[in-house]
Amino acid sequence: MDTETAFPLIISVDDHTVEPPTVWQDRLPKKYLDTGPRIVRAPLKEMTFLGGRFKPVMGEPGDDGPIGDWWVYEDLHRPITRLDTAVGYSRDEIKLEVITYEQMRPGSYDVPARLADMDVNHVQSALCFPTFPRFCGQTFTEAADHELGLLCVQAYNDWMVEEWCGPQARGRLIPLTLIPLWDAELAAAEVRRNAARGVRAVAFSEIPPHLGLPSVHTDDWDPFLAACDETGTVVAMHIGSSSRMPSTSADAPPAVGSTITFANCCFSMVDWLMSGKFERFPNLKVMYAEGQIGWIPYILERADVVWEENRGWGGVADKVHRPPSELFADHVYGCFFDDAFGLRNLDAIGVGNVLYETDYPHSDSTWPKSREVGEAQMGHLDPGVVERIVRGNAIDLLGLTRDGLWPGGGAR
Repeated sequence: MDTETAFPLIISVDDHTVEPPTVWQDRLPKKYLDTGPRIVRAPLKEMTFLGGRFKPVMGEPGDDGPIGDWWVYEDLHRPITRLDTAVGYSRDEIKLEVITYEQMRPGSYDVPARLADMDVNHVQSALCFPTFPRFCGQTFTEAADHELGLLCVQAYNDWMVEEWCGPQARGRLIPLTLIPLWDAELAAAEVRRNAARGVRAVAFSEIPPHLGLPSVHTDDWDPFLAACDETGTVVAMHIGSSSRMPSTSADAPPAVGSTITFANCCFSMVDWLMSGKFERFPNLKVMYAEGQIGWIPYILERADVVWEENRGWGGVADKVHRPPSELFADHVYGCFFDDAFGLRNLDAIGVGNVLYETDYPHSDSTWPKSREVGEAQMGHLDPGVVERIVRGNAIDLLGLTRDGLWPGGGAR
């Protein structure tokens, strides 16, 4: 991989969009405009991020404090922070602070600017998770008015498909939609509505009980899972999509949680492997965005031992009939942007179960050097393996054209 064109064009399965201010104001019925999501510019009173918990407090007009743009929805006040959109700033400049739209890189929210930043980073196509709705739409699940919440989910999905991934994206932006997590039947209907217009990925929580929702060991999610199984819609779970980042104590600094961000993915994957869902829904696929991959080999080894030796008293003998490692190979995808250890142990994970990402525009993003990082970490791999990791597996999983574009977005 030492020539100018040797490294394949990247298909990133985990980037992010910062929603433009008018996403919901342009789409909600007039009666909801004063309670639905809207941007308010206001000062910050205080903000902490300890023990995996983010706690911002919005000040009143005229108060002292740095000015930022805040999403206001029902009684929620959520600021846009530098951690939401950090690319273009040095690591030392990236701090937990409120910002305005003018203080972020335009590619965070503007499609032409995003495509230009993708070009700089050797990225052809990208799947983007939300910001204000949070990683699986839990903002709307936690709201008081679920009638409004459903309209907010649908409005986001319409914006995602019709504008963010619309004709001006030329197939280079891949839609990822949300569901109303509080109702599996409504969730199934929303999966089918979006699948009918070419969507092949939906966001979900890595550990639903952390959101006060049923676990994957119950039958509660079956209508939703059946819809995903029937439509070929991938269940995409991002770290933090259970509204609880891993940590060890209430006073642990963010560095502790940042080191163990993969932990929820690890717990979640074991849940799915021991749930029996992959045998009930044989076409179901799940992926773990930003979970990295180096931890996977040991978990598969341990899960196989438990299944082989302890499945009788372990409560899974009647629903998990194959070794978990086999189920993983057929149904689970790990996603990474910087994991040299995982790539050195790729044979224990599976070439077909790994996807690449850039995490634009977050503070962990490898932009604008995702290609260089990939070349450095994948230099020992066969070019055909690199091709699969960097784009081929994503093309197959997400139903893209052979050229790596989303066919519903005006690809050409």
